[in-house]
Amino acid sequence: MLRDGATHIASLNDGRAVFIDGRRVADVTTDRAFRNAVATSGRLYDFVADPENAALMTYDSGGGNRCNRIWEQPADQEGLVRRRLAMERWQELHCGFLGRSPDHVASCISGMAMGIEVFREHDPARADALEGYYRHARDNDLFLTYVIINPQADRSKAAHEQSGEHFTAGVVDQDGTGLTVRGAKMLATSAIMANEVFVTCIQPLAPGDAAHALSFAIPMNAKGLKVLSRKSYEGEAGSVFDNPLASRFDENDAVLYFDDVKVPWDRVFVNQDVAMCQKQFHATPAHVYQNYQAQVRLMVKMRFLVGLGRRIAEVNGTTAFPQVREALGQLAAQAAMVEGMVHAMEAKGRRHGHFFVPDRHSLYAAQVLTQQLYPQVVTALRDLAGGGLIMLPSGIADFADPELAALIERTQQSPATDSRGRVKFFKLAWDALGSEFASRHTQYEMFYAGASFVTKNHSFRTYDWERSAAMVDGMLDSYSLDEEITRRAAE
Repeated sequence: MLRDGATHIASLNDGRAVFIDGRRVADVTTDRAFRNAVATSGRLYDFVADPENAALMTYDSGGGNRCNRIWEQPADQEGLVRRRLAMERWQELHCGFLGRSPDHVASCISGMAMGIEVFREHDPARADALEGYYRHARDNDLFLTYVIINPQADRSKAAHEQSGEHFTAGVVDQDGTGLTVRGAKMLATSAIMANEVFVTCIQPLAPGDAAHALSFAIPMNAKGLKVLSRKSYEGEAGSVFDNPLASRFDENDAVLYFDDVKVPWDRVFVNQDVAMCQKQFHATPAHVYQNYQAQVRLMVKMRFLVGLGRRIAEVNGTTAFPQVREALGQLAAQAAMVEGMVHAMEAKGRRHGHFFVPDRHSLYAAQVLTQQLYPQVVTALRDLAGGGLIMLPSGIADFADPELAALIERTQQSPATDSRGRVKFFKLAWDALGSEFASRHTQYEMFYAGASFVTKNHSFRTYDWERSAAMVDGMLDSYSLDEEITRRAAE
């Protein structure tokens, strides 16, 4: 069942316990801290529900049931590409600034379901729960978020060794109806706009951490679930004109606290098994499938950022400068690299049972490089812009004063646009590159896949070292010391 924007937005007014600025939010769909981002999520669903987009954005999951293509499990390379084209178009609606749009965790759950045999070998009942949940989320077109990291505290200690009782979310009781979970998890990006949350741990757990080795899904309005929001950049935005990105695309991040939350067995996929917590990601296509989506999103975002760079040069009249063209050429090459690696993931993809999944090492190589790339791109764009990013009126109210508006017209000049156009553009550029919202995005792109040593280790363990070593061995075997001595003696 495809949902439209109105249906999705209405589903979020469900009594969830969201806290911000010392208060509990009555309705996230109307609260000034979240309402515009929620409206953006609604526009995503409207785009899918539009009959004109049906061929691009939906697929037949069986029996004529049209589903959002984010839940598709491709059987071949062509299917993988079709799904990417749908996600690519969806990402263009927000230029890649929603890092946890609905297609991200949908990719994770779909990937786990593609590796259902791993769950089946572990525990048939848990496999049945996962299969049932995948169908439930797909058929109801749910927006899912996840929390898969334990909160930062003393990183030198295991989860069960942290100070404070039940600091990290874990099982405190179980009975015939399910588990009772208490403690905290991070980082619930887009929790405000999500219907349900997938809860697990992607970090390696230590012996003794079994109580924290869980995998389950619950609605965002589950009894006892508390959402502790960070500061709202949307709430601080003066207007769409002053903060065109932060005012509409602040997906929010939050810590979740589970205050004796009851999780029924049909929503439990892993129960207190340290090894299986890792297998659910890395022995199934889940980790690759979800991060492939993230690279598709970044590909779109890079196109936007490169477009900003070209427009900066046009607005400042520097396009013909050799050093500016050099900088733009570098940015264009970096954007093409990200796009090329996405295509490589598809071209080098492989079969996993009945399904076709992206190439693992191409993905991890892309993650390693793009973690380094994003802050470089931001810095390059700031170099291009110079003082233009901060030589701006204080806000939209300045234009309402005739005297100030006249001064703005005299002091904001460009060969490519009028004074309003220049201010409008550089307000956008600042929101993408220098604002608090922009700073959060730099941090997100650097760490959403894990610390750099994590992604580099993924790259290390998935590279075809044997092929490279065979070339080295072949070269070494092509000559010998004894043969060289004999040859030289005969000369």
